[in-house]
Amino acid sequence: MPVTTLTIDGTPVAVETGSTILEAAQEAGVRIPTLCHLDGVSDVGACRLCLVEITGTRKLLPACVTEVAEEMEVHTNTEKLQEYRRMVVEMLFSEGNHVCAVCVSNGHCELQNMAVELGMDHSRFSYRFPQRDVDISHPQFGIDHNRCIFCTRCVRVCDELEGAHVWDVAHRCAGLKIVAGLDQPWGDVDACTSCGKCVDACPTGAIFRKGSTVAEMTRDRGKLEFLQQAREKGEWTR
Repeated sequence: MPVTTLTIDGTPVAVETGSTILEAAQEAGVRIPTLCHLDGVSDVGACRLCLVEITGTRKLLPACVTEVAEEMEVHTNTEKLQEYRRMVVEMLFSEGNHVCAVCVSNGHCELQNMAVELGMDHSRFSYRFPQRDVDISHPQFGIDHNRCIFCTRCVRVCDELEGAHVWDVAHRCAGLKIVAGLDQPWGDVDACTSCGKCVDACPTGAIFRKGSTVAEMTRDRGKLEFLQQAREKGEWTR
């Protein structure tokens, strides 16, 4: 097995060639913040929280989609990166309608946890207060577009683990939206198997189980990890 050697925050690391910087960091026990990454599905570099500095490269690069290279020197937690990450989280809060006090995921939210981790207690940017809808047409679940951060975990887990491809990304810029089927009410999409994987994958309270009260909803990530490992071992075919 070809091996690539590099340093991460000054620590020598040897990983399988073709690994991403994020995988190398996880193997070395170095935490790099992410919101769009989900073990077991493909990475898309959507949230930009995993940006790292690489000696000799002027651009910041997303660790989840950047492959390691021989003798690469990676820096994961510089002052510049901390400032960028705080800015990204501030923009996420100002772009949507994230009122934690009345959210089903309050206390179990990865965006909320990220804000605490990065020391973000307010946003420097003007809140946009977009007019977004809530779709509760599905008999078991609902989606509150106000809390969506467009990480696309739901899109990828539905496509790559469930094979249903109910979710997709539509429109651009301020009109960007996660849509079900052909931009239909979720409950009208026949392809949905009601498996709930998108609910477990969502990092915020955007996709929720009906009947969950404020701060009550938790995620069963163990189910996704079990399915991902079983798929890699070829224990079933879809």
